[in-house]
Amino acid sequence: MKKLLTIALFLVSLASVAQIKVNHIAVHVSDLDKSMDFYKNVLKLNEIEEPFKDGLHAWYDIGGGSALHLIEAKELPEEKSKVNHLCFSIPDMRAFVDNMRAKSYPFESWAGVSGEITNRVDGVKQIYIRDPDGYWLEINDDF
Repeated sequence: MKKLLTIALFLVSLASVAQIKVNHIAVHVSDLDKSMDFYKNVLKLNEIEEPFKDGLHAWYDIGGGSALHLIEAKELPEEKSKVNHLCFSIPDMRAFVDNMRAKSYPFESWAGVSGEITNRVDGVKQIYIRDPDGYWLEINDDF
């Protein structure tokens, strides 16, 4: 995951120099159905067509022409750090947090305080949640 994020950040930094954009981010998951439920019903991502049709892949639109590719795998990395995370921006933090609370889905601030929102110095609000495999996701309102 760390290598994946480092490569993605590098490619994004090249976008101002070259004609390049992030096409997709691929994440291995241990249980595709459980992860699909999370990304569809908790994050409210729209599923998009995937060509494999093998029951091991699910693709989601994450905006800007980019996609999230979920791939079921038997072995996942053991250590997962909040520093290495996917980030999604949303237009309404209050509505998103209300949905988290309604679903009793845990979230926390950057400092790790359960149920709290981080207010960054630039005014952006952010929370951190884990997907079903323990990967950290930042949700912020820098929409």
